[in-house]
Amino acid sequence: MARKANSDSADAAAEPGRLKQIALTYKMTRKADPKVGLVVAGVGIVTFGVFLGIGFLIGHPVYLGILGFVLAFLAMAIIFGRRAERAAFGQMEGQPGAAAAVLQNVGRGWTTTPAVAMNRNQDVVHRAVGKAGIVLVAEGNPNRLKPLLAAEKKKMNRIVVDVPVHDIIVGNGDGQVPLKKVRTTMLKLPRVLSGPQVTATNDRLRAMGDLMSNMPLPKGPMPKGMRMPRGGKMR
Repeated sequence: MARKANSDSADAAAEPGRLKQIALTYKMTRKADPKVGLVVAGVGIVTFGVFLGIGFLIGHPVYLGILGFVLAFLAMAIIFGRRAERAAFGQMEGQPGAAAAVLQNVGRGWTTTPAVAMNRNQDVVHRAVGKAGIVLVAEGNPNRLKPLLAAEKKKMNRIVVDVPVHDIIVGNGDGQVPLKKVRTTMLKLPRVLSGPQVTATNDRLRAMGDLMSNMPLPKGPMPKGMRMPRGGKMR
């Protein structure tokens, strides 16, 4: 009984936190998407109205009304989630370090290391390791990123010769991947490594070390005014 009471009190305490988070997400989304409230409410009303109307036609308005209410709530949650995600990507796009923030949320099975290579112009290469192999995700000026990526790929191929190395340049130009599609692109890559092989690859790369071992960086998008220290290791 005591454990159940403690569990109920913990859930009750967590509920205001969830509601506060939803409210904060809505406020942030509304700044970039002023019509989000109207769109989400419209989806809910139309969904509920359709099922209620069908219920009256077939003589079961109560049952269809309850079903319509549940499905309307679900549809509203889906639409709100998509528009919130789109607004978040819109605010992040173009900011240094935005790709690193996306990589941190790719999903289970991926190990992400931000800023494994960087130049003085803040062109950055991040690394993710998963069952698809090694994925190098670069953001910055495409012309400056090509030699940076080539050097990093050469190093990866030298250290883990039996692991495929993919590269992605974040952007909206030809041959580039938009920020909002980075996660989807990575998840579509063929899985060629087993779990133990992924672990072994991470161990090799961890033993090699990277830029993060020598220079602490804040999580998420990097400040625009940040510069590499003179004594820092450049690649």
